[in-house]
Order: sequence, then C-alpha cells, then structure tokens
Amino acid sequence: MSADFESAFKALKAIYTPYADRLLVKADTPTNYALYSRVPSPFPQHKGHGMYFGSVQIGNAYASFHLMPLYMNAALTATISPALKKLSRLANAGFDMFQKKGWI
Repeated sequence: MSADFESAFKALKAIYTPYADRLLVKADTPTNYALYSRVPSPFPQHKGHGMYFGSVQIGNAYASFHLMPLYMNAALTATISPALKKLSRLANAGFDMFQKKGWI
C-alpha cells in the first residue's frame, strides 16, 4: 500500500470524523472507515438497519470516498465541481458498459 494512498485515506477520513458522533461508525480500521445512520432506514430492503451514509477505503491500488447522499439527492449533486461532474459522467459511462455486457 502506497504512502500516497495512506495520506489520501487520512485526509478523506478527516472529512467524515466530525459526523461520527451523530452517525454510527461501523468500521474504523487503517483501511476502512464506514458511517451509517443511527435511525432505521425507511427502505424495506434494509430490514430496519441504519442507512449507509458513506465510507473511505484504501486498497492496494486506490483510495476511495463514497458519499451516498450524492446518489440520492439531485440538488446536492448539482453543487459538485465541473471536474467531479466529469468524473461522475465517466462512472455512469462505465456502469452503462458493464450493464450492456451483462456484468450487472
């Protein structure tokens, strides 16, 4: 695991730590930090468990940052930077490709 990914993980985790007292920390390891709601999800597929809020993860070749509200709130998504929107379009294109190939 590269030092760059470790420093990225630490910086991204610092974005979430102010919310840890109001959310449920389900994972807090050197490679995974995950937050869920304390209130049961309104969606039946979650079977009364908290809703996934977001996480930071590090792997051998990446550091990732997931923020679930971006997927669920168009107004919030509209506030992201043009560079991040471009990345989002790439992710959508990649998803479409996976779907067309029958991988999802």
